[in-house]
Amino acid sequence: MTCTLKCNEPMKNILVIDDDTAVRDCIRDMLEQSGYTVLEAENGVVGLGIFRHNKVDLVIVDLFMPEKEGIETIIELRKDFPDLKILAISGGIPGYGPDHFLNVAQKLGADISLDKPFNMQQLLSMVEKLLPFTSP
Repeated sequence: MTCTLKCNEPMKNILVIDDDTAVRDCIRDMLEQSGYTVLEAENGVVGLGIFRHNKVDLVIVDLFMPEKEGIETIIELRKDFPDLKILAISGGIPGYGPDHFLNVAQKLGADISLDKPFNMQQLLSMVEKLLPFTSP
């Protein structure tokens, strides 16, 4: 696979916040293969701590997590960092699909959303919408 970022463009840093280790690993692998640097957190509390100590260009956040769930995390990030790019992801909860929750996430501050499961092309398409290439 070829790198999605232009050679003279600085690496973009993406923070992935999801309580499912397998999901984080999969997202990290997809993004790193495309030239992004990935930071990871298992919930919103840890994610906000990592965010505040690192330069982050995009946050990918799951909506349903322990300790601090995605909606709370999105609201806090948007309040303190209005220009930050945020991608909400969710598979919903048993009995309910992700659409309703992802719509709420966008109304409360996510720039865009993606329902699980997704493939590499879908993820990269969303990331590239939020982090377009810039000319030198």
